[in-house]
Amino acid sequence: RRVTNVKGLAIHSGLTCSVTLHRVAGPTRFLRAGVSVPADLDHVIGAQRATSLGADGASVHLVEHLLAALRIAGFYSGVLIEASADELPILDGSAAPWVEAVAQLGAPPPPPPAIVVTSSLEVSARGGVASAVPGPEELSYGIAFDHPAIGAQTWRGTPGTYAELLDARTFGFESDWEALKAQGMALGASEEHAIVFLMDGPSRPLRHPLEPVRHKALDALGDLALLGRPVFGRVSIDRGSHALHHELARALERSAVTE
Repeated sequence: RRVTNVKGLAIHSGLTCSVTLHRVAGPTRFLRAGVSVPADLDHVIGAQRATSLGADGASVHLVEHLLAALRIAGFYSGVLIEASADELPILDGSAAPWVEAVAQLGAPPPPPPAIVVTSSLEVSARGGVASAVPGPEELSYGIAFDHPAIGAQTWRGTPGTYAELLDARTFGFESDWEALKAQGMALGASEEHAIVFLMDGPSRPLRHPLEPVRHKALDALGDLALLGRPVFGRVSIDRGSHALHHELARALERSAVTE
């Protein structure tokens, strides 16, 4: 069994969380306070600014970045994620800091049969729309923000280019900062953990001109990883949210056949 550990600050609770990845048999799952929390759609308990999972009174939040790193590395199963707190560390706001830890797990198990999209489907949530149509695996993502430094952005890629999403960081707006803190959120947030967009632009240099939409696409990969299987189809998401990603995943699970 290979084991690796990552430690950092949780962006909303402000607590320090230590995460240990274990190579195990069976579906990917979290271990929190001695309780096993499966990483699947049936155990989603929240989608407010992050994906939250829960089971038997235990919960774990902000799982999407680590799940995206596992998904991009080819892990659809075989990992136990032990967390010392209810919220995973934000690290630098991207999935890149998880990459080395995931690599220490070794080669992933063989992929399970893919969900094959055989007919078009569409879902909507929180002002966004997502669809899937038959075809080879592809993800297309679009965002539109009323901010001069972001505006409308699109990204399109396939499994061969998903890795370029890994270092895209989460982002927010200066105007949201105090509002989040008033809600008891973002207690551990700083510019080390996210890109803050001020009125005149980002608070620090972007890693990519289209870093915001890349991060949203990264989130989508992490949320769709809750399916536990690849998706053989062309997925398109516009103005997405975690809630929309979950709705799309549920629709795929209901309507698609397995290869």
